[in-house]
Amino acid sequence: MADYALQLSDDEVARYRLMAEQARDQEAALWAQAGVAPGARIADVGCGPGAILALLAAAVGAGGEVIGIDGDESAVAAATALIASTGLENASVRLGSADRTGLPEGAFDVVMMRHVLGHNGGTEQRIVDHLATLVRPGGALYLVDAHLKAIATYPEPAELEDLFDRYLAFLTARGSDPRIGLRLSHLAKSAGLTVEVFRGWIPIVPAPPGLRGPAWAAREAMLAAGAIDEADIRRWDRAFEASDAATERPLLFPSTFAVVGRRPGSPS
Repeated sequence: MADYALQLSDDEVARYRLMAEQARDQEAALWAQAGVAPGARIADVGCGPGAILALLAAAVGAGGEVIGIDGDESAVAAATALIASTGLENASVRLGSADRTGLPEGAFDVVMMRHVLGHNGGTEQRIVDHLATLVRPGGALYLVDAHLKAIATYPEPAELEDLFDRYLAFLTARGSDPRIGLRLSHLAKSAGLTVEVFRGWIPIVPAPPGLRGPAWAAREAMLAAGAIDEADIRRWDRAFEASDAATERPLLFPSTFAVVGRRPGSPS
């Protein structure tokens, strides 16, 4: 799989937490349909610094369990620290690959993966196939991802629009699919799951000052790949600072898709 290009930072952790809060509010009905409920056993694959993991642990309660998996040691450390700080005794985190998690087959009521497939070009089906094996009969795989080419910001300075366009080109050059959200239903069906829900939405989110986003978090990887140079980073940094100082906050329009895929059969 391609190396994950987004460097973890305080800004990225704050972005993950903002996205987690939005997910809790916008996806409550989908979570319930997938089986996120008291007593459930859930795997959060690609858990990052644990923002969603913590919400899932609270949702399943003391009678449930949530296991987070991530391939980035710094993300695992951040998620572990978050769990410790919140006293969530029903959650744990371990290092693992998205297509080789090391988790037992058929052991989970829900397996969740969010915004990971779009960074693993060429291996998306292999990942989903593996995740489907972790779900118990009657359980569900819950996938969330974006259509990056449909994401918009308004108002957006031309310099920051250039940053995002360069990021999309960088992802495409690595073999990743910026439109992966459109393919979630197909991926789930190809893994042998029954698609119960395939839904998309575009929320309107005021951008908080200091938010930089995934394109900025990928700047070091883009620099190492020769896709940008140091001058690009300096001018984008100036554009972000000017945007932070502006009276009018930009609005974000993220194009998001989710699928609930049910594994055939009844719990034993």
